[in-house]
Amino acid sequence: MWPAQNDSTLDLKLTLLNAENLFLLFDKKPDPNVLKLDETQWQKLSTSVYDNKPLSKVLELQKAINEINPDILMLCEVGGEESLRNFNELFLGSRYYTALMEGNSDRNIDIGFLVKKSLPLYFDLQSNKNRPINFNYQQDISSDKPFTSLKFSRDIVELKLFKQSRDNPFLIILLGHLKSHLDPEKKDSHGFERRKAELKTLIEIHQELLKSHPRSPQIIAGDFNGNASRNLTELEFQLIYEATQLEDVLHLQDVNPDKRWTFCQIRPGNKVDSKQLDYAFLTPDIVKLLKPQSCQVYRYKDEYGFEKDKPMTLDAKMSLPSDHYPVIFELEKLPIW
Repeated sequence: MWPAQNDSTLDLKLTLLNAENLFLLFDKKPDPNVLKLDETQWQKLSTSVYDNKPLSKVLELQKAINEINPDILMLCEVGGEESLRNFNELFLGSRYYTALMEGNSDRNIDIGFLVKKSLPLYFDLQSNKNRPINFNYQQDISSDKPFTSLKFSRDIVELKLFKQSRDNPFLIILLGHLKSHLDPEKKDSHGFERRKAELKTLIEIHQELLKSHPRSPQIIAGDFNGNASRNLTELEFQLIYEATQLEDVLHLQDVNPDKRWTFCQIRPGNKVDSKQLDYAFLTPDIVKLLKPQSCQVYRYKDEYGFEKDKPMTLDAKMSLPSDHYPVIFELEKLPIW
């Protein structure tokens, strides 16, 4: 139970989750009885080219989110506004406002937010999907043609929270899903160069907002698709620590590195590579507002309420509601205006 809010501060519980292909598309408006269907019947509710996320997995996500009970849920891999709306209405009791803008994903997986309706605030959403990232693949650059930059492979969206004026937000959240390691056209090994360019552009957006909204603290979050932590930082993310004062919430609260993993890669021979791919960075002005011991990576539970073990096989991983785990943190007494 949250403590009572006053007019000038707000307590917020935030959660970041890559929901893994959260498609919930229906040919006609569904009613709650569809949650009782078997998987074959569930999939027949839609003739979309995209398969709906298995019902059993969505019910597991529902259980996890109800347990966490976030005020703001930051989501990656959502199959559009319709899917987000259906998830909220069918599985979360319509407790949230939905906020999503279609990005550039060639898989139609977008970035979105669920914002609890009971919060005393307004919000505004802005996309950066059309912003150039000042990068193109070397083999696509021609000496006899003007340079053409690529854009974000998905998007970086800005959620501005305000109480009175949208031009004066009390908190800005930048949420993104950076380029994956996939390289089907063999243009960019492990997606490194494009991911590096996207990260650099994300930092530019962050710095521009610092100048245009110097009073507004920021959260920069998302699936970074690599090691952006302070420990053995991968090359494409080093600019975070060279050019900004951002710090990851799990680092700020000294969460044991063995408990920071948000994704497990199952390699041949059932070798498991667990790593943190999902991050929530804070600007210095709200670090002191982090609720003590509130930062954690949530572990999915079994039917008895016990944490499931780390998946050691591909089958165990495939049984989880998502291939990513939620990152949770709380802010206390955030000034609002």
